[in-house]
Amino acid sequence: MQIRTLTTADAPALLEFELANRDWFESQVDARTPDFYILPGVAAHIDDYLARHAAGTMHPCLLVEDGEIIGRCNLKGIDQVSLRAEVGYRIASYACGRGLAGAALAHLMELAYGHWQLVGLDAHVTIANAASARVLQRAGFIFAGPSPIQAEVAGSALDCLHFYHARAIR
Repeated sequence: MQIRTLTTADAPALLEFELANRDWFESQVDARTPDFYILPGVAAHIDDYLARHAAGTMHPCLLVEDGEIIGRCNLKGIDQVSLRAEVGYRIASYACGRGLAGAALAHLMELAYGHWQLVGLDAHVTIANAASARVLQRAGFIFAGPSPIQAEVAGSALDCLHFYHARAIR
């Protein structure tokens, strides 16, 4: 398995990944708009993410195994003033339980503290996503309390929890 930065050439494979896992993702996180689930929609999504990457406010990545996308992870909201960003990841339903979320999170932490020279990271997970909260805690994230963010999952508003991580000073 490799983790690499998203490219425009990934559009067909990303659409396939998102369609195959749509129900799974929508049971866990906010649903995407219907126009996302066509090739021009995914291409526009990628263009937006790559423009943010070029502007230094996002780093979008894919988890790829045997040429197939099995997950996504992003540093988003990179703030060069506060030197913080938010982490996010989504793993294909059939690939869960293999440590991929932890690997994605480790990769994002390396990017954040190495390439981007950030000092801290934030994560927001729904109160129903205990598995993701465990991944964050295993990676050294600390529970900070309720998040101001609320997610819309399967037609219901869900409160979120806020976790944070600070780079160790050596």
